[in-house]
Amino acid sequence: MYIDPGYFVFALPPMLLGLWAQFRVKSAFNRYSQVRTQTGISGADAARRILDRGGLPNVTIEPVSGMLSDHYDPRSKTLRLSEDVYGLPSIASVGVAAHEAGHALQDKSGYAPLQLRSIMVPAVSIGSNLGPILFMAGLFMAGSLGTTLAWAGIMLFAGVALFALVTLPVEFNASSRAKELLVSQGIVSSAEMEGVNAVLDAAALTYVAAAAQAIMQLLYFLNIMNRRD
Repeated sequence: MYIDPGYFVFALPPMLLGLWAQFRVKSAFNRYSQVRTQTGISGADAARRILDRGGLPNVTIEPVSGMLSDHYDPRSKTLRLSEDVYGLPSIASVGVAAHEAGHALQDKSGYAPLQLRSIMVPAVSIGSNLGPILFMAGLFMAGSLGTTLAWAGIMLFAGVALFALVTLPVEFNASSRAKELLVSQGIVSSAEMEGVNAVLDAAALTYVAAAAQAIMQLLYFLNIMNRRD
């Protein structure tokens, strides 16, 4: 099977960045999961304090299976924390929980990038699967129909790349809120913030890697179309 050597020029750098990001986030989380918070507060308790003081007593917190499967669901107003984050009184747990609580605060304040990302979710779920299929189908078809299909695939996948870019300010802002609130509300001390920063900064790198991968994939598609023309 033929593999375009040019593909690796576009795919390899962001792939290596993604692997490095995954290594960093797992390493930081595993390390600071072993460091107990001085206050003995768990991730769920930290999130509850932040939400209540932020005027969000209606947001529920529940455990969910899976490692680092933590997320905030703006539709049901539910903050779901992985089991390790939910119950453990560790630096890593409170950092991740506070980050997710930051998303709930974004939702309350009508933070524009979060709203835009939520609107884009249905289209992106389609584009991420259908875009590459249409693009490849278009390449194998001759004439204007093939070109039209290929460009349709590119346009769909462009939405995926845009979604990845919109995600960056959403995640960076949630981490910024988390870091500020953890100290201001006395959940962790200034000295403990070294561990929180290590975990959240490593997690942020995974989103940078995802955006880089989507953009480079899009550029690869455009490069192929340029050569085809």
